[in-house]
Amino acid sequence: MTAAKYDVLGIGNAIFDVLVQTDEGFLSRHGMTKGGMSLIDQNRAAAIYSDMGPATKMSGGSAANTIVGIASLGARAAYVGKVRDDEVGHLYTRDIRAAGVAFETTAAANGPATGCSYILVTPDGERTMNTYLGAAQELMPADIDAEQIAAAAFVYLEGYLWDPKSAKEAFVKAATIAHQANRRVALTLSDSFCVDRYRGEFLDLMRNGTVDLVFANEAELRSLYQTSDFEAALKQLRNDIGLAAVTRSEKGCVVASKEGVTAVPAFPVKKIVDTTGAGDLFAAGFLFGLSRGVGHESAARLGALAAAEVIQHIGARPQVSLKELAQQSGLPV
Repeated sequence: MTAAKYDVLGIGNAIFDVLVQTDEGFLSRHGMTKGGMSLIDQNRAAAIYSDMGPATKMSGGSAANTIVGIASLGARAAYVGKVRDDEVGHLYTRDIRAAGVAFETTAAANGPATGCSYILVTPDGERTMNTYLGAAQELMPADIDAEQIAAAAFVYLEGYLWDPKSAKEAFVKAATIAHQANRRVALTLSDSFCVDRYRGEFLDLMRNGTVDLVFANEAELRSLYQTSDFEAALKQLRNDIGLAAVTRSEKGCVVASKEGVTAVPAFPVKKIVDTTGAGDLFAAGFLFGLSRGVGHESAARLGALAAAEVIQHIGARPQVSLKELAQQSGLPV
């Protein structure tokens, strides 16, 4: 097998985040389900935005957050996602490249505007997302560069990609190319509502070997197996996939494989400000660890560290060097 040019390549919805701290009243006024992600059209996006007040704006998207975290840890990272050739698309491209990520996907010349997610953060740190996919759903199989995919040790896919049909085809194409090059494919389930929509298809991806590693949180795992019994769901998960990492908020996480289950505690945090990106950054640390050949427990500790950093400030991208943070914590980088 040829040496990898990239440690991890992510494929996802390229979304520009618009974040605001708000209260429960805003959510009920707009009929939002707290803690979830809803897909919205351009009109609803405009209505929410006009009522939001001063906001923090930055490049986002689940897989992109993970890839930026991987770059912050010092790994070689690349990203594939579709933006429009518009002002927000240019901001997005500049942001992700400035983070040290290779981003070469051709911007769309016409069609929908660059996607945006309007993220409402309540005082408890919970985030409620309203996402206008826009140009992100224009990701096509033609945007998948076989040479680039084959050059990545890990290809990381977000479950949100399973919404648009063309992106779904791009996802499967990338996984096929990766496996032909003897690379590994990871999937994050993204959101329990996303799992509700595609439960059977996600299980098929796991059972037929399209993906080798799955990331989920407790809610997504319970949704996947339609049970409130965590241990029962974990047992089924181990039957369906070779390796999985399940995050459990303040309880830390468990790494599940055919060999067994390893529990790893969460890193202590002073104050939870915004949980946006917690799962994304956990995946960054875990994948980074795997790319460096450390054991599952050390990989999970790196994930826990990255998640702890991101939930202590607004926004889903690290604000300090995760590599330096890991070194200070005595973790392998």
